[in-house]
Amino acid sequence: MKILYLHQYFKFPSENGGTRSYDLATGFAEKGYEIEIVTSTSDPEYNQAKRWVKLQKDGLIVHYIYLPYGNHLSYFKRSLVFFQFLWFASFKLLAIKTDLVLATSTPLSIGIPALIKKWITKTPFVFEARDVWPEAVIAIGAIKNIYLQKLLYQLERIIYKNAAAIVPLSVDMKKSIVDRYPQFKTKPIEIIENISEIRRFQNSHNQDKSLLKEKIGFVPRFTVLYAGTFGRVNGIGYVVKLAKEVITIDPTVVFVLIGAGAEKEMITQLALDEGVLNKNVFILDPVSKQELPQLYYECNMGSSFVIPVKELWANSANKFFDTLAAGKPILINHPGWQKDKIESEDIGYVLPEKIDKFAAHDFVNYTQNVALIQKQSIRAFEVAKGSYSLEIAVEKYIGVFNKIL
Repeated sequence: MKILYLHQYFKFPSENGGTRSYDLATGFAEKGYEIEIVTSTSDPEYNQAKRWVKLQKDGLIVHYIYLPYGNHLSYFKRSLVFFQFLWFASFKLLAIKTDLVLATSTPLSIGIPALIKKWITKTPFVFEARDVWPEAVIAIGAIKNIYLQKLLYQLERIIYKNAAAIVPLSVDMKKSIVDRYPQFKTKPIEIIENISEIRRFQNSHNQDKSLLKEKIGFVPRFTVLYAGTFGRVNGIGYVVKLAKEVITIDPTVVFVLIGAGAEKEMITQLALDEGVLNKNVFILDPVSKQELPQLYYECNMGSSFVIPVKELWANSANKFFDTLAAGKPILINHPGWQKDKIESEDIGYVLPEKIDKFAAHDFVNYTQNVALIQKQSIRAFEVAKGSYSLEIAVEKYIGVFNKIL
């Protein structure tokens, strides 16, 4: 069977960014599926005379179109890139014969090329919902025009109606879909959370090397790692406020923030203004998925943060699953399914929405409980292996494919 995988931001492990699509695609290929991927890239290497550049690697065929993009762009400019991609990708999909299309958001517009291919060639598609989009972007005020909001909700409904199956990445995302569109309750909806890529995180570190010491100059007593985007929805200013309270209680607790994004410069300035930059807050450039396991290995805890907007709590952030794959406790600051999982499985710590000296004291006390940290580390890996491994995700997806074809 041939699957055409549509993902605007597909990444190999050697690149900076999430690799869910790569992991799934290679997992499908190992099961005998023929996989072609249609994606975009900001790499100038692909800025060639030909609009589409074809690459064969790791058993996959990848079709690239050069469309510069970054979290630093305004929502308007990012929207233009979205529409450029859906225009060119629609024609590309029509030109490739396949048994099934797997379209993964964000953005929601990724469903349009899949819709067009279905309507013209009768090719079924699976829609993977990585976010409650457009619900989330409307909730944070990114789209204020009421007519555009209605149009996006209409597009969402049409995509869900025409999809042969829907794959939300969390139980909260599924609830959002069926609560707003109860007519789709009978449609195949399979929750397939993000992936804890155990092989990569357990086999890719060096016990005799200290990448952390190379990057910040020393090895702290307790290190919290944030490896992700410095974007509006992440609210990393929260970490700086936490660090400011923590440093007066225990300066041996250190926060290492790795990544890029629209708010990185602002966060760096905030850390400087608060007197914590390069003291107990270190802000570093992004690293590839190949380097990331070493940093998780050396740190004591991973983390994931979002601003206090209910619609964002359904997220299925890579950071959560990478932390578990590395066998480390996870630190978050919001309610939702991740909080429920952390508390029911005892695999981390949930901070309150607002930081004060009392919350900081409680967290510092937690970091000093060595026995609890060790227990949670063991349990985190058990949860990753038992619930979120690549093998489990691939088998769930194959079950979805078999229901359709």
